[in-house]
Amino acid sequence: MKSVLILTASFGEGHNAAARNLREALQTAAPDANVVMSDVFLEAYGWVNKLTMRGYLAVINHAPWLWQGIFDLLDRTTLLESHMVLYGAAEKRLAALIAEHRPDAIISVYPGCNCLLDRLYKPGQKRPFRTLTIITDSLTVNGAWYRPYSDYLLVANEATAEKVREAKVDPKRVLVTGFPVPRCFARIPKTDTPPASGQPWQVLYVINSGHHLAPGIVSQLLDIPNISLTATVGRDENLGKRLTELAAEKNRPLAVYGWTPELPRLMAESHLLISKAGGATVQEALAALTPMIITQIVPGQEEGNARLLIESGAGIFASSAEEIAAAVKDIFQNDGALWQYQIGAVTELSRPEAADHLADFVLAQCSLSEAPR
Repeated sequence: MKSVLILTASFGEGHNAAARNLREALQTAAPDANVVMSDVFLEAYGWVNKLTMRGYLAVINHAPWLWQGIFDLLDRTTLLESHMVLYGAAEKRLAALIAEHRPDAIISVYPGCNCLLDRLYKPGQKRPFRTLTIITDSLTVNGAWYRPYSDYLLVANEATAEKVREAKVDPKRVLVTGFPVPRCFARIPKTDTPPASGQPWQVLYVINSGHHLAPGIVSQLLDIPNISLTATVGRDENLGKRLTELAAEKNRPLAVYGWTPELPRLMAESHLLISKAGGATVQEALAALTPMIITQIVPGQEEGNARLLIESGAGIFASSAEEIAAAVKDIFQNDGALWQYQIGAVTELSRPEAADHLADFVLAQCSLSEAPR
């Protein structure tokens, strides 16, 4: 029986999304395999880790300049690696997981996990498992991703692979596999043609940050006559009520969702997605064949995600409510001429079957492992 350990962390939803989607694909491809997903930092430090996560979110939302400095420091120095000595409890937790599950392959979707592995297995020491790293960012890849040991670095697209190779990483270790989005993206119908005559353009606004700005943005969007707007508010019930009231005041239809597993379907049914440049969000939009308006970019890791869309023509950036509304009008005017160009760009980058392909690759790597059974 093959055994796979997936290591993740909750500092950014992209890491957990990649881990969950890969786990599902592995369990589908090999139902008898032992597939374990673990956030060793959360398991080791509990409420302290949750408090740190809240601090991280506060910094990226309210002091992005500070996070930019931290990101650059971690990129240019080995500060992350040198501080791993302080995470003894996480190191012990990881050692216990390895002893219990005896994995044939360990997949890391968070660079700190690779640093823990480097403490358990010194340079030159043979590992009884294959080590694989899924890099969840595009283009702006922090050095903390590729400095620790890994048999392979798995990236979402060729442009990112080239950036990693430029950092003098052995090209044979860098593979373009796509980002593991939910497997349903490979099956659900996608909206890749303009609406029929007299029908509105479908716009989806996924609100996962900047909640205080959302009412103003929705207000501007509701004033656009030829669109049908849907907004998702996650678990923020108060925001959902506020948006519903706003739509009633304007006498305009608005579909509001809280947390919902229907997000892939909503993306695929929409002509346009409005959201921040998170790694998972961008890759899911590409899998859904849905161009994006990017409303927020976290300095550092999300800059590359935004550049990927903007430079390819698959998306644009607009931050204020007025800029976002103007961008929507521009994209859909002239029978959607700009939108049809964007669809072509999105299609070039779309990899909806990435999770299944990654699962096949991981299972093949398991067969190469010399882990004792």
